Amino acid sequence: MTTLKAGGGNAAFRAEQAWPRVPMAVLDLEMTNLPEHLNVPPECQAGLALLRVRGRPCGQAVIRLDQPSRPLLATILAAADSSFWQAWLRDRLGLDPSRSDDPPDIPVSVAVCTRDRTEDLERCISALMRMPDDGQEILVIDNAPSNDTTARLVRDRPRIRYVREDRPGLNIARNRALREAGGEIVLFTDDDAAPDPLWLRRLARNFGDPLVLASTGLTMALELSSAAQIDFQRYGGFVRGFKRTVYDAAEHNPLLAWHAGAGVNMALRRSVVRLVGPFDEAFDAGTQTHAGGDSEMFRRILGAGYRIVYDPEALNWHRHRKSAEELHRQLFGYEVASAALLTKAILTDGDIGALREALRGLRREVRAVLRSLLGRPNVPPFSVASARLKGGIIGPLLYLRSRRQSR
Repeated sequence: MTTLKAGGGNAAFRAEQAWPRVPMAVLDLEMTNLPEHLNVPPECQAGLALLRVRGRPCGQAVIRLDQPSRPLLATILAAADSSFWQAWLRDRLGLDPSRSDDPPDIPVSVAVCTRDRTEDLERCISALMRMPDDGQEILVIDNAPSNDTTARLVRDRPRIRYVREDRPGLNIARNRALREAGGEIVLFTDDDAAPDPLWLRRLARNFGDPLVLASTGLTMALELSSAAQIDFQRYGGFVRGFKRTVYDAAEHNPLLAWHAGAGVNMALRRSVVRLVGPFDEAFDAGTQTHAGGDSEMFRRILGAGYRIVYDPEALNWHRHRKSAEELHRQLFGYEVASAALLTKAILTDGDIGALREALRGLRREVRAVLRSLLGRPNVPPFSVASARLKGGIIGPLLYLRSRRQSR
């Protein structure tokens, strides 16, 4: 019988707390072959477990680790989400034939946009090198670097092509990647992410439909050692669920295209530039809008009648920001970007629905701040809620400034 093997109890973790704000272990568990013992650091009284069935991500569970005598299987099953149970039942009934993990039959490139984060980048490259696809090119787009450490890191690495882009801005780097790539499909990941070995194959396999211009995947936390990382995973993380979903404008509002995924884990047809235009360089890191370049591209893809596939089996892992200050800046930036996207839709497309969505979002964030002040359960801490509200308020102004600068 598999049992937990961890440290003793801690008053900071209570049974009613689904997400304790204490260090959590990140676990990757194959449910058809659980380990005999689960060895985790003694300071971790809880864990976030990615649940797989026959290697395929299908659910997650927040579990207690301070009950060493309780069987691991019982602990997981008591906390597993409905996505896991659906996948488990389909597997038991033989109703879920595996989708292909064969190498892509079209040329594929991988692009990593980076700036002055060589430690993160080295981990990302190491993960990419563990993929079985040694024929695919990897582009490292060094965006306005302050030194040559990235160039020296990737020098003489097999399969890696170094490209320096001196104009600062993540969307500028992404556009450079689309111009430089030799593959028909370009897969993007961030320097602070570590893709799973089959990430490339599972992300690239979704382009059999010619109307699919983008594919996205599941991104889990690489570590949850601080309260800020736990808060991000719970209130603003990259998880979009465990069900493969095809997004199109007939059933999904393009203004909410961020539901389809995130730029940390996405692939685009290189023809997207010709069909809907390049990334808007007034958006994302390196500009006053802070983020949103991926969501703005997704909005135009759906609005033009094309499709986006979210495939949770295309998995990568992201290092969330550790400090509260970094988290607040990040969530502030996300709301700035959201408001900027809606502002662009109003100004360039005359989309009245964008105005309604902006007002709805502000009401939601105001309610979150008030509920946090009142100490209501299951709401973000006040510092998180207020950072998001500030971003939503100032976002339109920052977009206008960024648009003027990009021109």
